[in-house]
Amino acid sequence: MNEYGSFATQPLPVQHRQQREVAQVALKGVRGQQNSGSSGLIRAGGGVAVAGVVSRLTGFVRTLVVAAVLGTAAVGDAYNGANNLPNMVYELLLGSVLASAVIPVLTRARRRGRKRSREFTQRLMIATMLALAVVTLTSVLCAPWIVRGFVADAEQRRLATLLAYLLLPQIFFYGITVVVGAVLNVRDSFATAAWAPVVNNVIVLATCAVFVALPGPVTLTPASMTTAQILTLGIGTTVGIAGQAAWVAAALRRDGFSWSWRVRPLPYTWRPVRAGLPVMGWLLVYAVISQLGVAITMRIAFDHGGVSIYTYAELLFQVPYGILAASILTVLMPRISRAAALGDHGAVMADLARGARYLSVALIPMTMAMALLGPGFTALVFTGRVDTDAAALIGTAVACSAFGLAPFALVMLQMRVFYAYNDTRTPALLNMVMVTTKVSILVAAATVLTDRTVIVMLSVASSLAYVTGAIAGHILLRRRHGLLGFSTVATTVTRVAGATVLAGAAGFGAVALTHASLDPGHLEQITALTTGATAAIIVFAIAAYIIGIPELRAVQTLLPRR
Repeated sequence: MNEYGSFATQPLPVQHRQQREVAQVALKGVRGQQNSGSSGLIRAGGGVAVAGVVSRLTGFVRTLVVAAVLGTAAVGDAYNGANNLPNMVYELLLGSVLASAVIPVLTRARRRGRKRSREFTQRLMIATMLALAVVTLTSVLCAPWIVRGFVADAEQRRLATLLAYLLLPQIFFYGITVVVGAVLNVRDSFATAAWAPVVNNVIVLATCAVFVALPGPVTLTPASMTTAQILTLGIGTTVGIAGQAAWVAAALRRDGFSWSWRVRPLPYTWRPVRAGLPVMGWLLVYAVISQLGVAITMRIAFDHGGVSIYTYAELLFQVPYGILAASILTVLMPRISRAAALGDHGAVMADLARGARYLSVALIPMTMAMALLGPGFTALVFTGRVDTDAAALIGTAVACSAFGLAPFALVMLQMRVFYAYNDTRTPALLNMVMVTTKVSILVAAATVLTDRTVIVMLSVASSLAYVTGAIAGHILLRRRHGLLGFSTVATTVTRVAGATVLAGAAGFGAVALTHASLDPGHLEQITALTTGATAAIIVFAIAAYIIGIPELRAVQTLLPRR
């Protein structure tokens, strides 16, 4: 890679002795990091996991409050649909993709020395800000046409359009959060950026409090909402994302990154952009494919009155991923990128297998927990905030789609390996496979099934797409890199699955016994959840100890001892 951050697939030959020494020291550092192996991964991911727990808990409270304030009918669908638009345009399209693609580039830039790395990072950030500003402005101007593609009802479309004008500026702040977070990760700062969503959740909760205090109609409908209510809801939600971006920007400043406004935007920013155009082309393909998939999904959700239910089910689906999987992937990405930049293929494959094992240990039991306890949990926490049928549908969607949790995390891990080698073509093709799978299932479901079943299938189709993507990704990695060391992964999966089955049987028995012993009501729901979870955890711990799961033992060795 040249001094302007070229995306060259092969490293340039090292001609100077000093450069060779730097490369050798870096390679030793990576190998030392790999030698620390599982313990290093767990320690680094611990802080991220703690932040993830707080983030997901506050996010869950935010979800409950929004559901209680807006419901799951026309107003709730209009808000959730409009709030998904910036996600559709950016976060769900290029958010995680951009982070995964930028980290390897920044990692390679650091090999050129601190000064050149800082200059390249600043130029990349300026280029990103300019691009985000253009995309955001264009999206806001096109808001009426974007909403028209999803919403058929005139009054609901009017409300969704007004909210879209206020919510689409989030695209800019999402982008800043992702890019600055990537810079922090490359600098081995993980936990600080992981706290940023908490800022967003707190601001949105405050927005809901102001919304409730405003004078307005007793029954919310798209036609009855006041201008003050719409402005409060839209501006407050966008301010939450802006606060999230400000948090990570401040974290980067505290980390010692000094921003120099003397870096001229043009023509210097064009150099890293020009060097990256071949790679960015496939990122654009990825974005277009995703946009088509999300657009069709949202249209089907609107047509069947399931936007809010689908949104809340997806948020619950993301909770274990955000707490357990995201922390592992956040720490692994810089490690994999450094190893790939130095040509240490063995280290890349070792981290791929290590990540797959830990993701399996973390998410397979959570799959069982979501399938077993999801309906009861959503009935307990959503009933009274939304109608009973909606609460039941949310729980059913969570339980039926839980099987996609581990494949989803595995796909994210696989894509990070491809991006580490500056390969954006393969992730785009994988995305095409997943989107095609999901859209095909949804179109068929919308044709022959009832509204309630289609709403559940919105989540199920996503999980089936993740399974397809994980299988395809493994095949492609196997063809390109040969043996992946997944025999140990298969052993871990078998052991964890065995312990999970036993735990699930115990949990199911405890839940069934509770239902048979107590009269229906809140006490019965709380008791069923408590006894079911307790029985499952105890049996899983005993089974895991007897079977022997090395990854769990590695975690235990890092716990403080008395």
